[in-house]
Amino acid sequence: MTASAEKYTRQTLLDVQPLTPNLFSLRTTRDAGFRFRAGQFARLGVTKADGSVVWRAYSMVSSPFDEHLDFYSIVVPGGEFTSELSRLREGDELLVDRQAFGYLTLDRFVDGRDLWLLATGTGIAPFLSILQDFEAWERFERIKLVYSVREARELAYLDLIEGLEKRDYLAEYAGKLQFIPVVTREQHPGALNGRITTLIENGELERAAGLELIPEHSRVMLCGNPQMIDDTRQVLKARGLNLSLSRRPGQVAVETYW
Repeated sequence: MTASAEKYTRQTLLDVQPLTPNLFSLRTTRDAGFRFRAGQFARLGVTKADGSVVWRAYSMVSSPFDEHLDFYSIVVPGGEFTSELSRLREGDELLVDRQAFGYLTLDRFVDGRDLWLLATGTGIAPFLSILQDFEAWERFERIKLVYSVREARELAYLDLIEGLEKRDYLAEYAGKLQFIPVVTREQHPGALNGRITTLIENGELERAAGLELIPEHSRVMLCGNPQMIDDTRQVLKARGLNLSLSRRPGQVAVETYW
């Protein structure tokens, strides 16, 4: 099979940055033909010593107009893919599927005034891509980025988040974004403490945001561990916020590649 006929392209790893002992970011070159919408994911392939290839899905952190691709990963102890991935260094090869996937994109919503982005752990990745694009800032009056981690040291990309509204192309939207960090296993200055579901149920999240989660105005995107997504969906459903489907537009969008 020729390279042009393969379902993937061979990209070069440009940078690997450990963020904690178990979390790291990586940047690769980007094939000129690779297109994606902010919020989508790519299938990445790592070639093992025996020549076999292991594939996993990773959301893009980078924006659709960046010349490179950024990803954010956790090292799963004994995990077949992340163990191989975490050993890669600058100049090594990574396979990237030619097609982007996923439906955690803003076209899931037909209307709405307030955008809530609720993430746990590496689930922050697609929201960083969305926030580096124009659409969210143009469409919504308020954006609430809620980022939950176990320990404060796991709060990644804080410089990127803080600098968003300072970018020239987003400067006119300054004041729209509120960042709400959540740390579950320790107290941390400036962060809420507790599971996202608990913070919704007891009203603490809405008090911190100065905004209500209501079907009329709220549009909510969820990305993170499957249990968080399931539990939060149920809490939101009790509030009248339902999953947005092609045949029935709603108020909630989730990613399902886990």
